[in-house]
Amino acid sequence: MNVELNTKVGELVLARPETMRYFERLGIDYCCGGHRSLEEACHVANQAPADILKGLETLEPFMAGVSSPRDWAQAPLADLTQHIVSTHHDYLREEMPRLELLLEKVLRAHGERHPELGRVTELYRALVADLMPHMMKEEQILFPFIGQLEQGQSGSSCFGTVQSPIRVMELEHEAVGALLVELREITGTYTVPADGCATFRALYDGFETLEQDLHLHIYLENQILHPRAVALEAGVQA
Repeated sequence: MNVELNTKVGELVLARPETMRYFERLGIDYCCGGHRSLEEACHVANQAPADILKGLETLEPFMAGVSSPRDWAQAPLADLTQHIVSTHHDYLREEMPRLELLLEKVLRAHGERHPELGRVTELYRALVADLMPHMMKEEQILFPFIGQLEQGQSGSSCFGTVQSPIRVMELEHEAVGALLVELREITGTYTVPADGCATFRALYDGFETLEQDLHLHIYLENQILHPRAVALEAGVQA
């Protein structure tokens, strides 16, 4: 793929999955901001576009045997939604309570010396409060409706068109993305303080893994699932 500054970030990640981890390190948003050009995304992340282009030239191809977002551009949508639930939703439902327990331990041990943990706690709990009903709405409303469309049915719903719940889901994705940005900033890119214990390190490692998983999760929905569902509905109604 010939990468230029006007290339959309989401299209670049789809064509070259190895760019995901590169963008993660640099704070370049490829999930909620996948519609932006590379140049615009660089400016938002306070990165020099010329440096990013140079860095992209040195990236190794995507590892063989690792699932690529490109695979989902052609797969049945039912398979994609099932993958999102079994890989990302199930992970969140298991991981978020674990991180809450770690957070409570870290607060008890380090809260007085690290007052920033108060805001960390607020951000994390806001993230959980947003994600739990969000996943339920996807599993009970949006994903079944997309399944109906894929079976050639026009679908029956109170929202009329698949674009309505998609707009809601993407607004909620943006809210989650904003919480992740602040969480990364207030933790110093998940840097454990010098007096941090092993539990502190486990918590921040967990936050970073959670962030990476959510970025891929949102990318699959915003940049692949949602556009394909909208196009599918247009075809069914034609």
